[in-house]
Amino acid sequence: MTRSVDRQPWGAILAFLLPAFTVYTAFTAYPVVRTFWNSFHKVLPRSEEFVGAANYAALAQDEIFWRAVRNTFTWACISPLAEVGIGLALAMALYARVPGMRFFRIAWFTPVLMSYVVVGIIWVWIYNYDWGAANALLRWLGLGGLVQAWIGDPKLALPSLIFITTWMWSGFNMVVLLAALHSLPSEVVEAAELDNCGWGAKVWHIIVPLIKPTLLNLLVLSFIGKMKIFDLVWITTKGGPLWSTETVSTYVYKRAFEWTSFDLGYPSTIAAVWFVIVLTAVLALTWLFRTRERLEY
Repeated sequence: MTRSVDRQPWGAILAFLLPAFTVYTAFTAYPVVRTFWNSFHKVLPRSEEFVGAANYAALAQDEIFWRAVRNTFTWACISPLAEVGIGLALAMALYARVPGMRFFRIAWFTPVLMSYVVVGIIWVWIYNYDWGAANALLRWLGLGGLVQAWIGDPKLALPSLIFITTWMWSGFNMVVLLAALHSLPSEVVEAAELDNCGWGAKVWHIIVPLIKPTLLNLLVLSFIGKMKIFDLVWITTKGGPLWSTETVSTYVYKRAFEWTSFDLGYPSTIAAVWFVIVLTAVLALTWLFRTRERLEY
């Protein structure tokens, strides 16, 4: 008796995929397509006028937009390096079983559990010029000359916010890297110890190369998160002072819902351009990291 050819249960497959596909189309694919469509129009509450590339031409001359791009790229380049570097240092400390490691693991990871809104409110209090903890500590240490308006000074506002995200996300990187460290082949680490390999040399020449894929993935994830940062800026500075902390996300929101032009076409243009920039940057980083791995191995 010949065995009948198995057939794919397409009906069941479609039944399971349809709900997810519908949600994806409605809340992801359609908004993206609609944003690109709006970028070529002047979209008012009750009218829509085709303007071609006029919005893109205006965007090229928009100084505030380019200031927001510069701020966002600065944030997205500095913060991932700081977060992953500090996360690696903390993970190495826990991997070496420092005293009180259970307490430190919880304390360092706790900021990740809080939302940007809660974190923003807490740090607005900490950075308060008159009674904030940062300036109070400086005064108590006799360093009153270093007291600053941390998020009120255009020169210090962006570094102050970068410090907040570094404080918040270093614990997440610590947990991921700690898991990577515990998954290392024990034979390699033990062989290095038998060869009297110092701790610094073991970290640099053995541990870091073995967890390099994890490090690179964390850098890319952090980069993507900082390229779309919104919540923290909106809670703390709303892009001020003098546009010094303006990001592309906050600028899109302002142009869409706060400015009195009532035109959704121009903010759609900003979102469309930024979508292409972020996608290109992520693809370039992914390709670069994979290329370097192939060259090394």
